[in-house]
Amino acid sequence: MVKETLDNLAIGGLQLLQAAQGYRYSLDPILLANFVVLRSGAQVVDLGTGCGIIPLVLARLNENSSLIGIERQGLLAERAVRNVELNGLSDRITILSEDIRQIEELLPTKSVDVVISNPPYRRPGTGHVASNDERAAARHELAGGLNEFTAAAKWLLKNGGSFAVIYLAERLPELMAAMDGAGIEPKRLRMIHSRRGDAAKLLMLEGRKGGRPGLVVEEPLFVYREGTGRDYSDEVLAMYNK
Repeated sequence: MVKETLDNLAIGGLQLLQAAQGYRYSLDPILLANFVVLRSGAQVVDLGTGCGIIPLVLARLNENSSLIGIERQGLLAERAVRNVELNGLSDRITILSEDIRQIEELLPTKSVDVVISNPPYRRPGTGHVASNDERAAARHELAGGLNEFTAAAKWLLKNGGSFAVIYLAERLPELMAAMDGAGIEPKRLRMIHSRRGDAAKLLMLEGRKGGRPGLVVEEPLFVYREGTGRDYSDEVLAMYNK
């Protein structure tokens, strides 16, 4: 039996079951959930939902949204289902234990307002691949990369729908090219820096299906306060205090 921990997120009273030694959420999904813009009643799909953290946070931040999380790894998907039940959100969040590469068999085309994803960042054969299967699949493109995620978003989104992603800053050209190839026009970009003076390591990009050209580069996000400590910036702390 996989050992688990029960953690408090300090966001809307959410609790999260996680594997003690497997995949554990980072700050990235919290940042992305606060970046995406949802209209009242939006239909949302999270590609590669892991333990369900993004749908859970979005459900707390947006009371009228309806959310679906898709996760290929069976144990993670099962844990996501239990997390949804634990937080009393089964009426608003559905978890599918499926592969996004079979998206056309899972959900109707042009049926979703927003697609969101915190996909694996690394190509196979680059960087250290974790020995734990959950962590390896979460970090490396072992079962689909940018083209597969953007193709799934293209299938799901209504015309004018949005696709929001958090990704490595060094792979921005690939991400923009993948969106462009799927007919999703990049519209909002925000770079993420550890602190002032550091180069950006991550970014968040939102595109619109069938959108007109025109990219807005928003002010940078700094994760930590100035100095050498690991204290979160006021902006990040405010995300947890919502």
